[in-house]
Amino acid sequence: MDTKLLEYLQSFLTERRRNLFNQVLSERTRHLTVAVEDVYQLHNTSAVIRSCESFGIQDLHVIEEVNAKRIDREIAMGAQKWVDVHRHTNTRSCIKSLKEQGYRIVATTPHKKAHILQEFDVTQKAAIFFGRETQGLSDIVLEQADDFIYIPMVGFTESLNISVSAAISLQHLMSKIKSSTINWQLSDTEVFQKKLDWTRKMIKDVERIEARFRENELD
Repeated sequence: MDTKLLEYLQSFLTERRRNLFNQVLSERTRHLTVAVEDVYQLHNTSAVIRSCESFGIQDLHVIEEVNAKRIDREIAMGAQKWVDVHRHTNTRSCIKSLKEQGYRIVATTPHKKAHILQEFDVTQKAAIFFGRETQGLSDIVLEQADDFIYIPMVGFTESLNISVSAAISLQHLMSKIKSSTINWQLSDTEVFQKKLDWTRKMIKDVERIEARFRENELD
């Protein structure tokens, strides 16, 4: 029934919108995901959501152990509609959940054992962690991380704004993933579910329309 439901709901969309969904979903991935830990400035989290959407990252994990804030819709520019934002109340539970899903925990930090961004191995699923503006990542993340990466810089500045760091890292890593032979795209089931989810978001009074469809199917 869900396949028929999707076909019915998509009849309410323009052909251009349906084609755009197909195009965007073909570039989406869960091979790579992002986590931000207790970012203080609201616009930074919102900007990271926008970068995830722009570069094809389907999931963003937001840890709000200290700082719990709403998404700045103006900065995110609607990206929150297309990216799955998962909220966590503490860092340990976020790491545990990601590891259970098969992700390696990768901390962004100028750690002495860190790999330069350009040399990072993208063949395994990875969750890239970005920390607070002034303090960086917590000791919990640094202790439980499977790997470390950093963006090389040649100026006097020792660090970049978190949203800038995320954009640079995601652009490079996604380019590297797409040029590899690994299976990085969403599965057929994931594509179907996101297509259904996105289609629902585009239709006004979708609950009533779905109810009418299901009634007709039962007749």
